[in-house]
Amino acid sequence: MTEQERPRPQYGEYATPEEQRARIAALGGEAPHPDVVETAQVPARSAASRPHESARQQLPSPRPTTSAARPTRLADRIITVALLAYGLVTVLGAIPQLVDFTGFAQTWMDMAGIEGTLADPAGGRAWGIAAAVVYGAGWLLTAALSWWSLSLRRLSWWIPLVGAIVTFVIVSLLLAAPLLSDPGVIDGFSAGR
Repeated sequence: MTEQERPRPQYGEYATPEEQRARIAALGGEAPHPDVVETAQVPARSAASRPHESARQQLPSPRPTTSAARPTRLADRIITVALLAYGLVTVLGAIPQLVDFTGFAQTWMDMAGIEGTLADPAGGRAWGIAAAVVYGAGWLLTAALSWWSLSLRRLSWWIPLVGAIVTFVIVSLLLAAPLLSDPGVIDGFSAGR
């Protein structure tokens, strides 16, 4: 592409640093670097002829666009790591209970006030193992997404919360399937009414 075929720049993308500083000075920006003063041959204008300056001074500063310019958000990092640590403790405590599905089901039935036992305790074991695997995988996925978001210096505290909620809903559905289809549990519900 030759010089004549290039599109005319609209935002100064082809301007040299000196030309950019001169243009900033011409628009009433901060004083240019001393070497550029002689290139900025711009007549001084009165404040009345520069209405855009007062509007520009009232605008908030633009958000940082590069990851290096973004704030570190120390509180966000601490909260995110604390939520992930709490989630890890919860998951590590829940996995052994879920693998022992019979014990889990009996505890759940006792807390729900259902008298009776599971009619098919071995049938729920696969569901308990699946729930334990989903619990562990959900935490790992949440931790990976949180780490990625933290490395990009994005707001990340919400990721462990959403990950915990989504994982808990899926695990609850996996556990409800064998419990609510077991004849012993259904009999216990009807006996309690």
